[in-house]
Order: sequence, then structure tokens, then C-alpha cells
Amino acid sequence: DLGLFLVADGMGGHAVGEVAARMAADTIRSFVARSRDGGKCTWPFGIDPDCSFAANRLRTAVQLANRRVFRASESRDEYTGMGTTVVAALIEDDQLAFAGVGDSRIYAYTDASLRQLTTDDSWVTTVLARDPEVDAATLATHPMRHVLTNAIGARDETEVEIGERTLANGEVLLLCSDGLYGGLEDETLGDILGSGVDVALAAQRLLDAALERGGTDNITAVLLRRAA
Repeated sequence: DLGLFLVADGMGGHAVGEVAARMAADTIRSFVARSRDGGKCTWPFGIDPDCSFAANRLRTAVQLANRRVFRASESRDEYTGMGTTVVAALIEDDQLAFAGVGDSRIYAYTDASLRQLTTDDSWVTTVLARDPEVDAATLATHPMRHVLTNAIGARDETEVEIGERTLANGEVLLLCSDGLYGGLEDETLGDILGSGVDVALAAQRLLDAALERGGTDNITAVLLRRAA
């Protein structure tokens, strides 16, 4: 009903990771709902005049989620160190606003081309930004390859990557955890997203492909297609 889609992949052990992910998802949904009609609500992080109303709603929602998870992690010993990744999409008609924190991803498939919309907040991405010529095989086996540089709940305030675009007719969006894309090549993702099958079947094929490649991490995917 809200046009809101998201994936939150919790960290900090199974139990507290689940708490962080649920807390973030509930907080984001709550603010998006409260701000839907421009009603009375506070904007504690201000407004970015260069972004649309929808993008500002999403940015504030994610920042509120970060604050809530961080404060919860400080309030109880058993929650210490908990956090979560988040990718979220807010769609109004043909307009998409999206946000990402951590290493979950949003992909777009259109015109027979796959594109990653979000940027990973990870040690690997930081290294590649500094030295694009670094050996990919070395990074794939490096002990720090799974280290995140940003996550919901890691600190009191966080940077939130925000983007906007107009959706094309028939465009497919994939929101997923690293457990999905970590074991699949972009070619495989593109082949499945571009197969033209029902999105529920395509999502199942993505899951099956990840499991066939030995996936042991949480595998989560939200798949949607704009009507042609």
C-alpha cells in the first residue's frame, strides 16, 4: 500500500541480528506511513532541497531506523554489537527513490542490461575505489572481504546513500542480501531477471541458483516488475 519494499539483513548473531533487522524494517515503514500525505511529523535530520519529497522521506526513515537500533544496542548487554544492512525502495507511479546502507543490494534490469543501483559499504569497495587495478582474486579470499564500513546501528548517526530514477515500462528491480548475489555471477542474475517469467518464479529460480552454488548465508530477495 505504501509503495515501500525493503530488505534488512541482520548482524550480531542470529537472535540479535533478527531483532535489529525487524526494528529497522518497522521504523522505516512507520515513518514512511506517517509522512505519506505530508501530515504532521518531525524531520529530525532536516530536508535536502536537492531531493524529492519521496527521497527525503526514505532518507529520514533510514536514519531514524539507525538511531533506534543504535540506542537499543546500547540499552541492553545482550544487544551489544547488533546491526543490520538495509536496502529500500519507495515507488510512486513511475518514480523510484532508493536507499542503501551496508552490503545488501538493489539491481535494475532493463533493456537487456543489469545494473547495480546501490554501492556496497564494504572494505572491498573501499579498496577498489582507491586502486581499481587491484587483483580481484586476492580480494575474494582476503580475511577482511566481509568487513562492512557502514551498517544500521553501528553508530549514532550514519550516512545514507540515496538515489532517484524514473522506472521504464517492464523494468525489473531486485533487492537482495549478500547471501544471494555472493554466489551468483552478474550474467546469471541478468539471465534470470530477463527471462520474462512471473516474478515469483524468477525469485524462486534465484534462490535455487544460490543454493546450488553452496550458499550458506541468509538468502533474501524481493523482486518486482513495473507493468509494461
